[in-house]
This record gives sequence, C-alpha cells and structure tokens, in this order.
Amino acid sequence: MDPLSPVPPSTLLAILAVGMAAAFWSADRGSPTSRALAIGLAAMGISVGFGFPLNGRSELPEWSRWLALADMLSIIGFLEWIVRVRQQVSVGQLDPRFGDRVLRVGQLAGVFYGIAGMLWPEQRVYEFLGALGGGGEATHRAGFWLFAAPVLFAILSAAAGGALFLRRRPDRPEQIRAIGYMIATPFLGFAMVMPEGLAVISMAVGLLLILTATMHYLVIQGQRGEFMARFLSRRVAELVRDRGLQHAMRENNLELTVVCVDLRGFTAYSQAQTSVQVVAVLREYYQVACEVVARYDGTIKDLAGDGILILIGAPLPVEDHAARSLEMADGIRAAVSRAAQRWSEGGQRLGVGIGIASGVVTVGAIDAGERYEYTAVGPAVNLASRLCEEAADGEVLTAARTLELCGQATQPQRLEPRPAMRVKGFPEPVVHHNLRCAVAA
Repeated sequence: MDPLSPVPPSTLLAILAVGMAAAFWSADRGSPTSRALAIGLAAMGISVGFGFPLNGRSELPEWSRWLALADMLSIIGFLEWIVRVRQQVSVGQLDPRFGDRVLRVGQLAGVFYGIAGMLWPEQRVYEFLGALGGGGEATHRAGFWLFAAPVLFAILSAAAGGALFLRRRPDRPEQIRAIGYMIATPFLGFAMVMPEGLAVISMAVGLLLILTATMHYLVIQGQRGEFMARFLSRRVAELVRDRGLQHAMRENNLELTVVCVDLRGFTAYSQAQTSVQVVAVLREYYQVACEVVARYDGTIKDLAGDGILILIGAPLPVEDHAARSLEMADGIRAAVSRAAQRWSEGGQRLGVGIGIASGVVTVGAIDAGERYEYTAVGPAVNLASRLCEEAADGEVLTAARTLELCGQATQPQRLEPRPAMRVKGFPEPVVHHNLRCAVAA
C-alpha cells in the first residue's frame, strides 16, 4: 500500500476502539467493570479492523469465520460491564435477580451469534453485515435473521438491564455513565447492518458517547476524591496512590495514638444561636482543626457534631506517632482557641478539650451496605474519648502510655500530673497528665 494513501476510516475506528480498550485495561485492570469493558472494546476493534476489508470480496478466507467470535466477545463484554456495574450499587428493596437474568440471557444470545457465525460465515458476511446497504433485500432472508435476532435481543437486554439499574437511583456519576452507555449501545449494535460509511460513523458516535460518559464519571469521582483527600493525611494519599486502595483499607493491628477533640460549651451555644450560625462555627472549626491535622499526617476518622476523632499511625504506621500527637494536639488547641474567641458572644463562650491515648488498635474497612466504614477498635480509642470528656477548656489530657512512648521527646515542665481517676470501661484508675501549652493561643 502507498504510504501516502489515506488510511481507511474503518482502520482508524479499529485503532480507536483498541486504544480505548488498552486505556481501560492499563488504568484499572483490577476492576471487573474495566476489564469487561476493555474486552468488549478490543473485540469490537478486531472485528472492525479485519472484518470491514472483507466487504465486496467474492470469496472469504478461512480465518474470517473467527471474526464471529470477536463479535461474540464484544456483546458479552458490554453486557458483562452492565452486570458488574449493577453489582456495585445497593439494591435497597429491589430484587436484582430479574435484571441480571435478562443480561445473562443477552450474553447467551451473543454466544449463539458466535456459534452461528462459525458454522455459516458466508451468511453472516453476505446476508447480515451491511445488509441495509443493498436496499434492504437481505432483511427478507433467513440468514439475516439468524444473526439479527440475537444481536437485537442483546441490545434490548442491555437497555432493560440499564433501565432496571437506573431504578435503583444510583448517584450522579453512575447515572451519567449508565445513560451514556445505554445510548451508545444501539449505535454500536445497529452499525453491524449499516453500509460501511454509515457503520463507521455510527460506531464512532457510540465510542465517543462511551468516552464522554466515562470522562464525566471520572471527573466527578476525581472531584470527590480530591474533597475526601482533605480528610486524609498526605501519607495515606501516597499509600493509596502507590499500593492501591485495597492495601490502604486492609485490616491491621497497629500501635497508634488516638486524639479526640471536642468543643466545650457547644450544647448551650447551639441552643442559643441560629442553626445558620452553628453551622458556620462548625465549618470553621473543622477547617482550622483539619489544617493542623494535615501538617502532622493524621487521619480524621470521624467528624461528628463538635467532636473529631483523629488517628496517627493508621492506615500507615508512623514511628513517632505519640510525640507527633502531642505536637498536633497543642496546635489544634491553639488554633481552635483563637477561633473560639471570635465565636463566643455574650455569655455563650466556646472552648476546646482534647484527650490522647496510645495502644494497639484494630483498624480496617467494614462493609456497611451502601458504603465502607473505616473503623478503629481498641481500648486506646475508648480511653482517648473518656479523657476528652473529662478535659476542661484548654486542657489536653494525655494517658500514661502516650507519654511513655514519647520518652525524652516531651519536656517534663510541660506535663502537669493529675490524680488517677476512675474511667468507665477500665477496671483500674487511669494515670494521666495535662499537657501545658507550648503554642501561644
């Protein structure tokens, strides 16, 4: 072929489909949805790249019958993508079995198409592919419907499965992706019976719809990830990036430090102020506290009302977690105290109390139905919470184990001994100290 001659549109389309498949596979090969979509796109690219040049040939090469299997894999791959996406979304009160069965039957129709194409390759090429290009006479032949019927059924099963999926009211990015793929399906399916010029355009439109829907999905998910990253430490974000989400969420027993932060006087303040003012205070409170947490690579596990639960040492172990927790708590106390001076009005004064405890904690993800909950379970979590409850405004009550781990890192003059006290859930009195301020408020 002359290197300066134009590349056939079908070749460009095949390259686009295979390229998209490679992108999905390489970017997210661990995801069953991405793998299914990559297989469907790659199979379609192979079918287009090798199948379109057969148009107009009086004799078919023996290998042409194998292209029916490429079409079959394309049908199965796209329907498998819908099945996998449906499995990722909570069904609520709906029964998912009917929709899944419809899609599985659609895949069986694809298998029937592949077997028929292997047995009767001439009928597939001459009576089905591009059948509308000859004025539609081929549509009156049995050979046409031998292949058109399973393809049409697969298209209808994809539409039904997608519609049943939307009944579950998935969130916005899933809706956009599902609707885009549902619209793309007929463009890809009916292109098989169109003349070559129209088929290339129809398939290109279908691929662009898939690409557009995927980009919308990824952009929204990326924005969510960027938002959620503000509640995680930089080290956790690096762990997810380098080793994957599953590694970061794996259950582990780690010795770490737990820091509980709570506003003092918040209940009375919230009753005396408007809800708008209370929300504004909470927003600024979270912001100033989270900025300090980020500097010390802490992980915010919970934001509940005026309480904040912070882990230092999970999901990624931190060697100096105890010493780092004291510095972080001191910074939070100073930052929140400065802000509380602006919030306090009249007799309604706000302050901050903090509790710190260290110990072995089990951390990991628990499937909570519609989402995963990152949990931390252990005596240190309970003790930090109890110490926080006992801390007065400006106090940072620290358990003995935390100070033991700090060793010489903590200046003795900063530690104010407190009488051992009885704490719910602990049989022996708890020895603790108040950490005096080192950061000016």
